[in-house]
Amino acid sequence: MPNSIRIAQAAEILEQGGLIAFPTETVYGLGADAENRAAVAAIYTAKGRPMDHPVIVHLSPEANLGYWAREIPEEARKLIAAFWPGPLTLILKRAAHIPSTVSGGQDSIGLRCPSHPVAQALLRAFKDGQGGIAAPSANKFGRVSPTTAEHVREEFAVELRPGGLIRLVLEGEQSQVGIESTILDLSRLASHGPVLLRPGHIRIDQLATVLGKIPSAALNDSTTPRASGTLDAHYAPRTPVVIVQSDQLERVLQQLQAAHKRVALLHYQPLSTTVLAPICLSHQAAQYAHELYASLRILDNERADVIVVQDPPESNEWHGIHDRLSRAAHDSLGVLAQLLA
Repeated sequence: MPNSIRIAQAAEILEQGGLIAFPTETVYGLGADAENRAAVAAIYTAKGRPMDHPVIVHLSPEANLGYWAREIPEEARKLIAAFWPGPLTLILKRAAHIPSTVSGGQDSIGLRCPSHPVAQALLRAFKDGQGGIAAPSANKFGRVSPTTAEHVREEFAVELRPGGLIRLVLEGEQSQVGIESTILDLSRLASHGPVLLRPGHIRIDQLATVLGKIPSAALNDSTTPRASGTLDAHYAPRTPVVIVQSDQLERVLQQLQAAHKRVALLHYQPLSTTVLAPICLSHQAAQYAHELYASLRILDNERADVIVVQDPPESNEWHGIHDRLSRAAHDSLGVLAQLLA
């Protein structure tokens, strides 16, 4: 836990319009004052992020939610009581005085109250606990999210130099959850009901228990709000990623070896085939998620021809992991066939 002087320094940088990186229980965030248009624009510049792609606003537990959202439906209040502070982002109607820069020009806003003690200390110090910190993940746009302060420093080495866009990185232990928050849209309840835009640590069955109904899946039509981390290609290492079914994994690995390809491997079951760089993660979803991004970063540094990922189980607790891996592999479609041609 950073000391109070370090927390106060970070809060002061935010109030001055600067950028900082800080830990949350999901991943590390790149933060700016959510009400400062120029500061939020600097996040987009640092990340190389499209300006129409929204960011999530982080609030302290004591923040006035009505300051940020013009409508707070009963469904939101129930979910907040059940899951905040925690890894759940709610999409609500944005209050008119809140700059649209945080929502990519939309009339909605993504709000979250993180549970990480460093994030909470920072939010309570910033504007006496009533400010909002706009904070997407602290990585270049589309790349693997950081779960340690060292990941942030590696990602933004240029931006962290004296005079760079990012003025401070708050230290914290490795993010406990390890993947980004669940995002639930409550901005169109009358027409669509609750809609799950991004799965995460908080599962759809847990949401359904609180809401009394199962949230519907996003249709990605013109009425669906754009939300963080929902593009088809996202969370991707530089090395191509391919996902292989468990019953085909040994055969594919042997074929790649026969073709003299350098293979990095992410798996969770014992295998007889040896490869250049294997990482075996837990078969428990929560621990797998905690280690996922750090493992992808390690494998990405192996300079392999491909990162092969064993397809995870299909149960509810793995839904968020499936989502992240499928987006990481989206731009690698056809790579396996090319490597084996």
